[in-house]
Amino acid sequence: MQLTCELMGGGFRIVVLTVLQLLVVVESVEMTFELPDAERMCFYETITEKGVNCVLEFQVIEGGNYDVDVTLVSPSGAALYNEQKKQFDRYGWTADEAGEYKFCFSNEFSTFTHKMVYFDFQVGDDDALQPQAGDPITAMTQLETTVRDLHLNLNTLVEYQTHLRLRESQGRSFAEDLNERVQVWSLGQSFVILLAGIGQIVILRSFFSEHKR
Repeated sequence: MQLTCELMGGGFRIVVLTVLQLLVVVESVEMTFELPDAERMCFYETITEKGVNCVLEFQVIEGGNYDVDVTLVSPSGAALYNEQKKQFDRYGWTADEAGEYKFCFSNEFSTFTHKMVYFDFQVGDDDALQPQAGDPITAMTQLETTVRDLHLNLNTLVEYQTHLRLRESQGRSFAEDLNERVQVWSLGQSFVILLAGIGQIVILRSFFSEHKR
């Protein structure tokens, strides 16, 4: 599995995390990247076999209203997924054709807000612990059953931890942005109160001062 990316517009650099995981059966790519304002970034994923199950999952963890436009296109040019201003989603499908799949994240509707986007692209099913094709069908021992269950539970735990880290990062970004807005609003209110106090003092002094004719 090969992943390439392309930016529609100006210069760009990936800033946070790039993780490439190759398992026995499942191929998964996770990435967190910065999407500039008024930009569109596309990734290309090559799937060599037909009939495999694929999953595209994404989430906006920082910037603006936490939303992007997402499209997924098959090698023949058919639009498999097209959503506007989504904060997060998980889309699964079965690859009907082999070739290069293209999925794009667009922030073109935003004029000044950058976005931080996480996505996970999975190809295949996680059945590495199952008997291989052609092996004689035998009953699994208690140890094999325990190992399989442990494997599935660990995968579930890793998925939960990933979502919790994303949620924590999104919450921290929101809290910092809210704190900055509260500080600006408090400074504005303090300035207005100070200005009103000075104005009241000037008006009161004018009531008791002698005016020269």
